[in-house]
Amino acid sequence: MADEPIRVVIADDHAVVRSGLRMLLEAQEELHVVAEAGDVPTAMQVIRAHRPTVAVLDLNMPGGSGLEAIPLLRESTPETAIVVLTMQDDPAFARQALQGGALGFVLKEAADEELLEAIKLAAQGDTYLNPRLGARMAAQPPAPAGPPDGLSDRELDVLRLIALGHTNTEIGGQLFLSVRTVETHRAHIQQKTRLSTRAELVHYAIEHGLITT
Repeated sequence: MADEPIRVVIADDHAVVRSGLRMLLEAQEELHVVAEAGDVPTAMQVIRAHRPTVAVLDLNMPGGSGLEAIPLLRESTPETAIVVLTMQDDPAFARQALQGGALGFVLKEAADEELLEAIKLAAQGDTYLNPRLGARMAAQPPAPAGPPDGLSDRELDVLRLIALGHTNTEIGGQLFLSVRTVETHRAHIQQKTRLSTRAELVHYAIEHGLITT
């Protein structure tokens, strides 16, 4: 029905941000906030429980990867459109979110001007992308799929888990490897990719589609 409100779930780990977003959205007659969440597991739970029209999802929350949650939510609650609201202005994150099924990507710095438009467009099945970020994405075409640096299958497994935030001990437990072996794989990955920090490895993994679902 055309007069039905757009039902929204807000997921952000800062209570003050959630409160501000709720005030912003509910000042609009056609928007209704049905639930809030402060971490990834709770966000997935309330979105699946309430099945809102639109979920506003921060990428940086405790309890998991917001990027990884997007395709899982699209699979379990396909009727819910996802709008990302984040401080991450890297085109790689936007590209990953949109590839995962998000319909909107809004930067927090422009939330007041853009979030309402993104939610309304997403509710209609249309896409919204922050214009400045869209221009940067157009200027930086995605890297070819697959790692170009000769990484082995096991090194790819380790790199994926590094990118998802796991420690060497956790990676060893998941892959049935000793911590020393994980450290060796990590050293080989850094050597082959010529990258040293975790942030660089995360960026590499996203750009090469290693943590797409």
